[in-house]
Amino acid sequence: MAAATKNSSTTAKTAKARKATRRTGRRDPLAIRLLKQDHREVEKMFDEYEQLESNSEKQELFNQIALALKVHTQIEEEILYPEERGDVEDDLIDEAYVEHDGAKKLIAEIEAMKPGQEFYDAKVKVLGEYIKHHVKEEEQPGGFFAQAKRGDEDLDAMGERLKARKEELMAKMGAKAH
Repeated sequence: MAAATKNSSTTAKTAKARKATRRTGRRDPLAIRLLKQDHREVEKMFDEYEQLESNSEKQELFNQIALALKVHTQIEEEILYPEERGDVEDDLIDEAYVEHDGAKKLIAEIEAMKPGQEFYDAKVKVLGEYIKHHVKEEEQPGGFFAQAKRGDEDLDAMGERLKARKEELMAKMGAKAH
């Protein structure tokens, strides 16, 4: 057994990779990996927000959350959703657009407020819960990503387009935010 001769660190990494991709038997394509990475980063930011007490820190972190979500929703709407029409159930795509619209409206409401105002923290919390629900629907077995992986699209090539567009939008929107 070749695996038995590898050092324990490599074996642990291999086992972890196998566990993470068990359903497909291979690593997720680039598009899915990038989008899941965005999901984990935003989830982490929402968790960090819950620990903050300073209004200035809350404002700064929410600005990062808003930027990340705006860029993520835009690249999904410009690239992923249109290109997956036909590979992913229409209902899932339509629901994803509607969920994005709801998130954008809530982000705009929060951006019009200041930390410390009534319902500010509650709205950020609800936005986090809303995003977690959306992520679950995209990532669950049989969900958006699973259907996309079974489709005909080259998700590695799409990943390159998503990555380039994300970098472009982060530079453009990030500069506006400062």
